Amino acid sequence: MNSKYEKTLDENFDKALELCSNSYFYDDLIEFLKNGNIPEKQFAALEISELKNQEDAGIFLSNLINCDGKIREAVAQKFSEFIQYSKYQEYFSKFPLILAKSTIDINANISRMVIDGLVYLKDFSEFGQSYAGQLLEYIKEAFEGLDKIIYKDKKYTINKQMFKLYWCLEGLNCYSQYVSKDVLKEILEKSIVLSEYTVREKAAQLIIKYSNDDDFAELVKKIREDENYYVRKYVKS
Repeated sequence: MNSKYEKTLDENFDKALELCSNSYFYDDLIEFLKNGNIPEKQFAALEISELKNQEDAGIFLSNLINCDGKIREAVAQKFSEFIQYSKYQEYFSKFPLILAKSTIDINANISRMVIDGLVYLKDFSEFGQSYAGQLLEYIKEAFEGLDKIIYKDKKYTINKQMFKLYWCLEGLNCYSQYVSKDVLKEILEKSIVLSEYTVREKAAQLIIKYSNDDDFAELVKKIREDENYYVRKYVKS
């Protein structure tokens, strides 16, 4: 099989037509996912109907990162289907770092599909600890990046860090039990005062889970007094 990437859209399209006109065995599809070019990997991700073992699940998931966006989105789509079944939950629970990295994918559709699927893995404690731990590293990087930004920096630089923080907070929404209360509180204290309201909204979703905890009372007050409706809506008047 040719592992070389196609060079033009026309070549990709022609290759896709060729793939769709043929039938492939399971092992062929796994080989495409392992060593294929862009259309081969995208086709295999959409075409494959099962994963027979953990090794093949790892090959499949490896295409969620460091690949062309079309491949990543195709894998994320199929991941969202596979993850509903217990057999695949066991397989995927062995790959927390891949799934953490895909949580902050530059393509928001991929982030959303992955995070929505990860609700099925929240009770896998070993996975949860590793996944949440990696998100904490990304959050640390985001805050450090924001702290280093100076006035003349381009808005893109700010948005890149806010984007990372937004999706990490969203990812923690089902995994906050794997983060110590003190660490979580510190993250939320920083997040709830940022200028980007969508980040404050994600912080509010987490804060409200601890609304009966006196240690979070001041944060709940900040939500109630926030200037943005989408942040305030999490606190009942």
